[in-house]
Amino acid sequence: MPRLAWFSPFAPVRSGIARYSSELLAGLAGNYDIEAFVDGPPGSFTSGDERIPLFDAHDFVWKNRARPYDLAVYQLGNAPCHDYMWAYLVRYPGLVVLHDGQLHHARGRMLLQRWQPRRDDYRREFRFNHPDAPPDLAELGVSGLLGSLTYLWPMLRIVVESARHLVVHNEWLAGQIREAHPRAAIDVVDMGVPATAPAADARDGIRSRHGIADDAVVFMTLGKVTPEKRTREALRALGSIVDTVPNAHLLIAGDAVEYYDMRVEAEALGLNAKVTHAGYLADEAIDDYLAASDVCICTRWPTSRETSASWLRCMAAGKPTIFTDLAHTVDVPSLDPRNWSVLAGTTSEEARPVGVSIDILDEDHSLKLAIRRLATDNRLRAMLGANAQALWARRFSVEGMAAAYLGVIARSLIEDTSRPDMAALPPHLRSTGAEYAEAVVKEISGSEYHLRDAD
Repeated sequence: MPRLAWFSPFAPVRSGIARYSSELLAGLAGNYDIEAFVDGPPGSFTSGDERIPLFDAHDFVWKNRARPYDLAVYQLGNAPCHDYMWAYLVRYPGLVVLHDGQLHHARGRMLLQRWQPRRDDYRREFRFNHPDAPPDLAELGVSGLLGSLTYLWPMLRIVVESARHLVVHNEWLAGQIREAHPRAAIDVVDMGVPATAPAADARDGIRSRHGIADDAVVFMTLGKVTPEKRTREALRALGSIVDTVPNAHLLIAGDAVEYYDMRVEAEALGLNAKVTHAGYLADEAIDDYLAASDVCICTRWPTSRETSASWLRCMAAGKPTIFTDLAHTVDVPSLDPRNWSVLAGTTSEEARPVGVSIDILDEDHSLKLAIRRLATDNRLRAMLGANAQALWARRFSVEGMAAAYLGVIARSLIEDTSRPDMAALPPHLRSTGAEYAEAVVKEISGSEYHLRDAD
């Protein structure tokens, strides 16, 4: 069988991509000889499948030299748990699964916020990724002044041009990359999630645990509790209807972050009795909490053009969803709460709405309309939930995702295996030999241990 080197975070890392990899590998392990490479001692992680051995990423160089892999697969996202992959993905080109449409946050943090900032390397990478950008724009990044403008400069070119093959999760992002990089080999693979399997008494049990009334209409958010997840807007929308819809309740499930405290917001709005924060949910608890909810709020802004696994899990559970109307989700049929018409470019059966989409320019108004209607219309909730589950079965199952991967990997294995034009890359990414060993050290942590392994 073809040998694959699989770079990905794994549990206990609190990452949706860690769970994604575990679920996907279970469907691929019988077709390939797969070894997974993680950021640290392998005993600290689990792939969830005994057929997939784990190795410290620092072992990849000598293992590949002793017995070369047929393909390296990089599950790459815009988060710190992917930083370690940069020491390998350019020098060992492979299949890059791009989970986010921009990498600027992660790359900027890695180069600029370490104990020894690499400001010149950041400048070089920014200029290479965005040669048409104003020359001094990188200085704003170095100074930490770019803020939300980072979304306009995604720093993707290095990854796109060095990969043998790319996978993204939506057609919009694939089209954007193809337009900018016509020679890129790229496929779209819908993200998949498994069917939900809650405990028989999950609905009653979860509600009893948190003191939520049996007749409450529970709106649930799933994921880190951040302004980007529009938590503040959801609280305001709830506050606007509690006088007329007293059984509406908001269940917030996810890690809190240091820079936003939703409890202060809820208290200021007088919503303490109407809001429950369940904290971080272990993977095995998510299905039970979904069973206890009636509607899921999956809004986000700004966006990295990512596909939300938590949104797909809500659909798999047969829950109607409220989500932000984004360029890369226009193929998911939805209702506009301002007139309750269907937003979709087709009239086929597959255009049946699965939820309510929110225009970010009319967010407060539309979110209030959506929450009020879904809190009071049982028939609409049931219809949207059934449509959502049907769409998940057609497009977003783990089995469908694994089948698509088989085709992508087969194409990647026979494609050109030559290295990218290393001379065109920034100097710190094109080093080889002894310089490469030094670069690996620089990319990872600077310890002598890493240098010994790189050599």
